[in-house]
Parts: sequence; structure tokens; C-alpha cells
Amino acid sequence: MTHGGKRGPKPGDDRSVAAGRKGGDTVRRERGPEFFSEIGRKGGRTTKKKYGSKFFSDIGRQGGEKLLRERGLEFFSQMGQKGGIASAEARR
Repeated sequence: MTHGGKRGPKPGDDRSVAAGRKGGDTVRRERGPEFFSEIGRKGGRTTKKKYGSKFFSDIGRQGGEKLLRERGLEFFSQMGQKGGIASAEARR
């Protein structure tokens, strides 16, 4: 089936998702989980060079605003309580 002039399954199709998971599992077995951490760090450094550190604070703020709209203040209150408990336990 074609979509937008491209062949193959549509993005998000179960076959694509399964193939991606299988590929990721293979990479994890061959290279270890550290590999994913390293490529994440490289991507973060590249993004910071390209867009600046303000970009990260902007997208974090936008994400927080969306979460507030979708889940409400009660959700943030619960997150804060859980974070405070985790912090206190870590200090013990």
C-alpha cells in the first residue's frame, strides 16, 4: 500500500513497530544499554549546538504547560509529593 508516494506500511503500523522493537533489542544485546545513553548524549550536544540551551528550557516549559492543561494541578501536587518522598529517602 502506498501513502504519500511511499511504499510499505504506514508509520505506526504494527509491523513497523514490531520490526523497530526487534532491531532495538538486537542492538541492545550486541552493544549494550550504554550505547543508547551515548547516542542520546551526542544528540543532546548536537541539539544544544544547533539551537542553544534556551531551546531545552522552552520545550520543557511547553511540555509542563501542556501537562498542566491535560492533567491539572492535582497531578503536579502528586508529582511534587512523590519527588519529596524520594528525595528524603535518598538522603537517609
